[in-house]
Amino acid sequence: MNKMITFAFLVSGLSLWAQDAKLEKDYQAIESKVIEWRRDIHQNPELSNREFKTAEKIAAHLKSLGIEVETGVAHTGVVGLLKGKKSGKVVALRADIDALPVTERNDLPFKSTVKSEFLGTEVGVMHACGHDTHTAILMGVAEVLSKNKDKIKGTVKFIFQPAEEGAPPGEEGGAKLMVKEGVLQNPDVDAIFGLHINSQTPINTIKYKPGGALASAQRFTINVKGKQTHGSQPWAGIDPIMISAKIIDGLQTIISRETNLTNEAAVISVGKITSGVRFNIIPESAEMIGTIRTLDYDMQKHINKRMEEMVPAIAKAYGAEATIDITTSTAITFNDLDLTAQMAPTLEKVAGKENVTIHKAITGAEDFSYFQEKVPGMFFLLGGMTPGTTESFPHHTPDFKIDDSGLLLGVKTMTQLTLDYLNK
Repeated sequence: MNKMITFAFLVSGLSLWAQDAKLEKDYQAIESKVIEWRRDIHQNPELSNREFKTAEKIAAHLKSLGIEVETGVAHTGVVGLLKGKKSGKVVALRADIDALPVTERNDLPFKSTVKSEFLGTEVGVMHACGHDTHTAILMGVAEVLSKNKDKIKGTVKFIFQPAEEGAPPGEEGGAKLMVKEGVLQNPDVDAIFGLHINSQTPINTIKYKPGGALASAQRFTINVKGKQTHGSQPWAGIDPIMISAKIIDGLQTIISRETNLTNEAAVISVGKITSGVRFNIIPESAEMIGTIRTLDYDMQKHINKRMEEMVPAIAKAYGAEATIDITTSTAITFNDLDLTAQMAPTLEKVAGKENVTIHKAITGAEDFSYFQEKVPGMFFLLGGMTPGTTESFPHHTPDFKIDDSGLLLGVKTMTQLTLDYLNK
């Protein structure tokens, strides 16, 4: 009897080793393809809701793997469906595919020189947030899983999402529109996983956080109406530029004096001021546009309320009028506690326990949060910085750079999360 048990364990162990060896062989075969795809996408970036060629590349690849493909989702999104050999749950994997209106300053052989129009102005276009890596990684995951359908107990839905950076004014887009169009249905998704490359985290490392991981992002617009006058006679008018400065100063006291930052981080930033046409004219109006970042909805509610009270009050104190409009761009990226606890061991198994850490909450935002509002989701950070680098540049900057030798860990992790989730 003992010999039979020993033999059974031996056979089981050999079978597991053979499966892992097969996966490892597929990983090694896919790495050069992933890097090639990433560099091609990087060199040919497209802005939000305009990712036509990127979508064609993705769809062609998925079709070549025998995966069911739907295109034109949320304008330019691509969704693939891969059914395993056995029935079971449905897991979704998401990658964002859009680029930013940023002119690249890196000296790379695959540097972007693409120009496009953004808000009526010609701009450079660059994958300055790493969405090119996300797309290439998920294309690689699709190929690996398509070659290992016998290991899949259930169904995998590949979601290639456009417009994560926000749809152009007057258009819908992104994860919110995908959800609205039913991307998490037919078949109904049980859980969703996503990753984001990070230029300031060393390659071959992973960071994650249970619960609130990334902030909700809101956009606000403030319009100040004063009274125009000659620059030499400010007493004859009402200066909307000076009043705008007072409003900005006042808004910061909401954060520094009214918000309990020991609870969660919060930010109010004005990113653009438009006013005036000439050096010696005090203009009639000014407009400010900015962002609010919060990780707690009660804090968000308080900040919004105080901004709506403070803006017109400050303007009135100086004889002007002001209005404020606040719209929400993304929800809080909240990693489901049960799902994260269940899948964290997979991260450690793939990357090595010493290479996986829990990060503090980040005031950056992700519209992956809209998927998480509907189904349990887990979102993690993948290292993209060359170890020993003396200077790494933030996302959304012209010098943003990723070491693509770290992309294979992304492929392995997303693949193993899928298999472990479906087979538990």
